[in-house]
Amino acid sequence: MMASFGEGTRRHPRSRGRTWSGSGPDRATLGIIGVICAVAGFFVLGIVLGPAAIVCGWLAMGRSWGGTRSLPALIAVVLGAIDTLLAIIWLASATGPGYGVF
Repeated sequence: MMASFGEGTRRHPRSRGRTWSGSGPDRATLGIIGVICAVAGFFVLGIVLGPAAIVCGWLAMGRSWGGTRSLPALIAVVLGAIDTLLAIIWLASATGPGYGVF
C-alpha cells in the first residue's frame, strides 16, 4: 500500500505551539535588521541596503503609520530613506556631463 503525501496535513493542521506569531520574523527582529541595513548602507551598497532597511522598518511597524511604533523600526525607515536618497544622488552625479569618454 502506498502512503499519500497530503493525508497527515489534512487531519492535523499546524499546531499553534510550534508556529510563530506570523509567517516570518517578529517585529522587533525586523526593526533591528532594518537599522543594521541602514547603517551598513551608508558605507557599502546604499542603493540596495537603503530600500531593504525601509522595507524591514515598514514591516516592523505593522505596515501602517498609525498606532504604536517601535523606535528601531522608525529609525530604520528614516535612515533607509536618507541612505537611498544619498545613493541616488551619488549615482546621478557619477553619470553627469563631463564624466565618460567624450
